[in-house]
Amino acid sequence: MDSLELIQTFREVARRGSFSAAARAMDMSPANVSKYVAALETRFGVRLFHRTTRKVTLTDAGQLLYDRSGPVLEMVQMTASDLAERATRPGGRLRVTAPHALVQAGLPELLGRFLTRYPDVTMDLDLGNRAVDLVEEGVDLALRVGPISDQNLIVRRLVQLERVVVATPAYWREHGMPAHPRELVAHRTLTVSPTGAAPRWPFVDGGKPLELHLQPYVACNDPAPLPTLALHDLGVIYVARASVRTELASGALVPVLQDFMPDNFWIYAAYTQRRHNSAALLALLSFLETELPEFLGRRAKAGCP
Repeated sequence: MDSLELIQTFREVARRGSFSAAARAMDMSPANVSKYVAALETRFGVRLFHRTTRKVTLTDAGQLLYDRSGPVLEMVQMTASDLAERATRPGGRLRVTAPHALVQAGLPELLGRFLTRYPDVTMDLDLGNRAVDLVEEGVDLALRVGPISDQNLIVRRLVQLERVVVATPAYWREHGMPAHPRELVAHRTLTVSPTGAAPRWPFVDGGKPLELHLQPYVACNDPAPLPTLALHDLGVIYVARASVRTELASGALVPVLQDFMPDNFWIYAAYTQRRHNSAALLALLSFLETELPEFLGRRAKAGCP
């Protein structure tokens, strides 16, 4: 017996002035109704009803409980209704985190289409490349580019990204094109380097993973400036092909080591629980799984980074 059930039974007895009438209305036995009221009186340490063989009336304490419990029960019932709606109809507030690279790839446009489709959903969008603790910071969904190491998260693959190692023709003429990833150690590399972490470029050699540890010429916490720096003949970058598609097509940047590039680079969605997620979160996941690959494909054909 929970407190709400006890109070609901108490209120039914008070309204009907009879334990037996309350029992009939609630489809319970009179004995159980008496038991519930007695449990409530024991819990509060006061008598709630004056009882005679013919009539049941509220004591002063019972009247106080009756007057104050009505708004509480009404709020509980409204909340239960709202929660049930959250579980079945997309609505309420979602907190989403994403890296800046996805903003440059058109994420705001995609989220705008989602919010237009589901007008009862509101959103907090947290942009940044730092590692976010989803539970501690109350984040519903994290969008990430590249592997997610946290084994406690539920991770969905959204779309695969092809990566390339590129530099300008002038840079390759001066420094030579590498025939193997290890030769990049002798080159000027322009890398994404999260704070406190050494930059590493993953490759595949003979079917086996090969990770290259670098001492970069330029290290940046965001990939956006790297193509511009590379176009100044400053060094080699390792980026998503989509981000330099126009430069590749024009010959401004030239790829190398394509036989060594891994094919396990994805945009992922991560969240904390597999069960009991809100309808809004489930709708966003479904929307991204369906729309993101097509959306990025259209942007790529149009030459957008």
